[in-house]
Amino acid sequence: MLGNPVPADERRRLMDIAYGFMASKALFAALELDLFTDLADGPQTCAELSARTAMAPNRMQTLLHALTALGLTACDDGAYSAAPAARRWLVRGATDAYGDYLRLQVARQIYPALLHLDVGLAGTGGSSDRLPGLLADAGGARTFTAGQHVASLGPAQALARRLPIRDARSLLDVGGGSGAFTIALCDRNPALRSTLLDLPAVADLAHDYCAEAGLSDRVDFLAGDALACGWPGDQDVVLMSHLLSALGDGEVDVVLARAMDSLRPGGLVVLHDFMLDDSGHGPVIAALWFLQYVAYRSDGVSFSAADLRARLRGHGFLPTTTEVLIPGLTKVVLARKGDPS
Repeated sequence: MLGNPVPADERRRLMDIAYGFMASKALFAALELDLFTDLADGPQTCAELSARTAMAPNRMQTLLHALTALGLTACDDGAYSAAPAARRWLVRGATDAYGDYLRLQVARQIYPALLHLDVGLAGTGGSSDRLPGLLADAGGARTFTAGQHVASLGPAQALARRLPIRDARSLLDVGGGSGAFTIALCDRNPALRSTLLDLPAVADLAHDYCAEAGLSDRVDFLAGDALACGWPGDQDVVLMSHLLSALGDGEVDVVLARAMDSLRPGGLVVLHDFMLDDSGHGPVIAALWFLQYVAYRSDGVSFSAADLRARLRGHGFLPTTTEVLIPGLTKVVLARKGDPS
């Protein structure tokens, strides 16, 4: 049985929570300097890093002290090196690198938006850069989408390996972003064609990513607001990845109803998103992701897989499978459209 999380009743734990933003900013600063990529060439002294980054030695030393205290760097006889986790995930060009996701999307866009969390919670407003406005702007859309593409590649490939769509021929990728999931699913299923629906500035970027992947002839692009524009019909699969969490409570039902109308009988809806445990008490990172959306919009809502299955049934879907995709963060809920005959 799932229990309540351990109460944060120790002073050190409270301080870790309260000061967590300082650790975040230290990491973001190092990513902006591309410090971990510099350290991938081998251990370097503070003076060497100062010269390479054009940062004054006193400021570089202070940053290195913070990074070492956080376990992101290590120091041996005055020479600094990247810790194993930093070498694997934060070095630009590494196989598993997602530093650009943290640097571009989390540091530059999501972190500043959380300054508006209090008014979002109060219901008196949201971030001055509300998410739709952010993605409508070409520059904001490029920054957000480039970061999201890096973060989505691994999960998209994992979903493509698991999804039972070998016989599917048509996919509607709603809020498809960079096209990372469309690319992975089309690579895995050679007979599949995709229509990617997203805001115009994002759809333009997705076109470039899909062309780079060699899929221009198998992907169509529908530029528009998923809540307002028409969706193509007779689809075998409708995918919504990280879309529902960005919507208001009532809008979730709008897109689920649209998915029902878009699918052929027996078609599959795939919901991939942050999801709470059915108890609602965690996981921590998923719960915090839902909270940050409230900074963008006061009608944001958090949900578990059980919540989504109930909503799907309310729209006439038959839920089939629920699986964890990113441990501690996201799950996938699958449901079929029933045959009215």
